Amino acid sequence: MKLFPVRLSNINKMLDFYSQFNPSPLSIKQFIDFEKKNAQMFTKDSVPGLFITKQNNSSCCIPAGLNACPRKSFVFLRKELPVRLANIMKEITLLPESLLRMPSVGLVSAWYVKSFEEVLAFEKTDPTDPNLEKYWQLLEFCKSLIQIRDRHSDVVQTMAQGILELKESRDGAIEPSTELSIQYFLDRLYMSRISIRMLINQHTILFGEIPQTGRHIGSIDPLCDPHMVVRDAYENARFLCDQYYLASPELEVIEHNEIDKGNPIKIVYVPSHLYHMLFELFKNSMRAVMEHHGTENDVPPIKVTIVKGKEDICVKMSDQGGGIARSQVDQLFKYMYSTAPQPPKSKTDLPLVPLAGMTQIADLLAYYVIIKHLFFVPYFQQMAIGYGYGLPISRLYARYFHGDLVLFSCEGYGSDAIIYLKAFSDEANELLPIFNKTSTRFYKATVPTGDWSNQVKGKKTKPIVI
Repeated sequence: MKLFPVRLSNINKMLDFYSQFNPSPLSIKQFIDFEKKNAQMFTKDSVPGLFITKQNNSSCCIPAGLNACPRKSFVFLRKELPVRLANIMKEITLLPESLLRMPSVGLVSAWYVKSFEEVLAFEKTDPTDPNLEKYWQLLEFCKSLIQIRDRHSDVVQTMAQGILELKESRDGAIEPSTELSIQYFLDRLYMSRISIRMLINQHTILFGEIPQTGRHIGSIDPLCDPHMVVRDAYENARFLCDQYYLASPELEVIEHNEIDKGNPIKIVYVPSHLYHMLFELFKNSMRAVMEHHGTENDVPPIKVTIVKGKEDICVKMSDQGGGIARSQVDQLFKYMYSTAPQPPKSKTDLPLVPLAGMTQIADLLAYYVIIKHLFFVPYFQQMAIGYGYGLPISRLYARYFHGDLVLFSCEGYGSDAIIYLKAFSDEANELLPIFNKTSTRFYKATVPTGDWSNQVKGKKTKPIVI
């Protein structure tokens, strides 16, 4: 299926062309080196120029031999962004027809087509012109990137609304095969979006009209202090908790640096990504603790342990919020699952006071979370509150640089959540979706028939008498 087969036939040809190339994942170290003036990036046989990887080819699409940083970044992005956009746009066309017909999904598709067009406008700009930095192309390119980033700022919420539209059209019943395809696709769509925003932010922050100051390199902090990010996320989540409960759990933080004993733990990382994960976990833990110990004078604290090992930096959050049933743990990472009330479609649909029907404490807390995020929190901290996307997207942020986020629950006592981050920046490589035959087959697959016995509640089978 073509997105717009008549009006955009040329776009579809370019989609076919760029989707045959693999995205080129960068490590955090490469992001930093990429922005250093006169840094020599990955070359092929020491030949200056640009080379692109095709399927099953391990070469990197990195410009080399270009000394000027803005020009080097421009040359890389004008080829890499179309590749990343084309790969995920091809997967959009593989979604079930019933979902593609939803208005919100069509809107997201149109945004990607428009952004793809805008990036292609710079495809033939001559990068070898020594005066390129003085020309309007670089300024226009930076402005276009900002427009693309702003255009896609509501992709998560809009696609989530498209899923709700599909549910409503089916009276809440979605086939298991369709649900599997949606889960698979949304993981890849949102991971692609995270990576594209990372590339755009690095370029626009470093080479925008307002020069960057301080130690940060774009959105990367080479001396990121996980302890400080934990404190920041805790205080913001605590503010929301206090708004309703008039109380909140205290925080206890323990650091254990196994590698550099006695020294504080530092990591080269994107603080906003770590904050996003921690805020979601704190929000969930505080809600669970207050619900489980609501009538008690003293609620148990939330304990965070930060550990630096040889391979990973681990941030473990432990609460005594009663935990959840083991059968429900996997549900928490599904986009179709949420315990919060359905969010409003826009800010204008949101009442300024809690709805009369919101009698449950958990629902009211979720309401205040929606208020906070819609009106007061900068975009990079926002989550699709109420859609059930907080944990799934937080796990994507962790996995983006080959980390992870896992949950463990002791029902009746509490839960542990562990964020794994790569300790070394050269090992923290981007995890990117690739459009190929394997991904294509997944959208056509049916729900596999179980080949293990399964527990079925409420059913009793007659014993076999021999």
